Formats: sequence, structure tokens, C-alpha cells
Amino acid sequence: MYFANKGTENTGACVKAAVETARARNIGHIVVASSHGDTAKLLKGEKDLNVVCVAYAYGFSEPGKNVMTEETVSELNAEGIRVLSTTHVLSGAERGISRKYGGIHPVEIIADTLRMFGQGTKVCVEAAIMALDAGLIPYGEDIIAIGGSTRGADTAVIMRPAHANNVLDTKINEIICKPYNI
Repeated sequence: MYFANKGTENTGACVKAAVETARARNIGHIVVASSHGDTAKLLKGEKDLNVVCVAYAYGFSEPGKNVMTEETVSELNAEGIRVLSTTHVLSGAERGISRKYGGIHPVEIIADTLRMFGQGTKVCVEAAIMALDAGLIPYGEDIIAIGGSTRGADTAVIMRPAHANNVLDTKINEIICKPYNI
């Protein structure tokens, strides 16, 4: 499925397509990137799926702070959705080095290459690797990752993430939906 535009207008259709695909393909794990928790909340009630919400890292917008409120984290946890806030695997320390010294580094090249398929594809890969590294999804299994280009979700993929220390072993097996790159 291709959306004409990127962004929040696609969130409901993207999440619906991801859940339907998970059930049709017998995939039990969904990783959803959700900075404020709004997209993750659309997965409330999906008790038969292991849903992991990957939020921004603390300090992403403001030192020592997280964009997602503690109330939202508690609400998602009460629904069985685990929330992960940690260093972004495709930026993190390398972005800090690039900002200070200039240039570009290998992990940033990986991120930019994934963006050729759309920002949401990069987000899907990044969030899935982060969830795998945190032990919140199983190694060696296909999962569905949901990401977006701005707020909300517009991309969902079936993929088999690898740990960050083997990032290039990550496989994107199918694109469920994404915006047409304009």
C-alpha cells in the first residue's frame, strides 16, 4: 500500500494494515515508534500481540527530559505495551561526534541509505534494532515495525532485525505500506 502523502493522516490505516498483516502472517511482535505515545495507543487492546513502543531517548529534545509523559508510559504499560527510551541506534553518539567535528560517519550513512526508502523505513529499522538490543523482542524472528516520517505513522515493514553489533545483517522482508517519496 502506498500513501499519497507522508504523515499523521496515514496513521490509522498504517496501524490497521500492520495488525492485519501480523495476524494473517502469524507474526506475534510489533515494534511501534511513538514519540508522544499517540500511535502506540492505537494498539491498545491487541492482547494477542507483543507490542513494544520505542520512544525518543531522554535528552532528544531537552537535556534530562523525555517527550513522552510518565502518565502516557503508565497508560501504555497498563495495556501491556512496554515502552523503551534509549539511545537511537542510527544516530546516538555518532551524531554528537559529527556535530562537534563535522563530517559523516558510517552509521549516519546507513541511516541516510535507509531514508532513500523513506524516513519511516529508517525509523522502522532503528526502532526494531533498539527493541531487539533491549531484549523486548526475540532474536531471529520476523516482526512488524511501524514508523513515521513526521508525527504519526506512515510506514510498516516485515523485517528480521539484527543486533546493533551486526546491523548489516538486518533484513527488510516486505514493505506493508509507506508514503510515495515525493
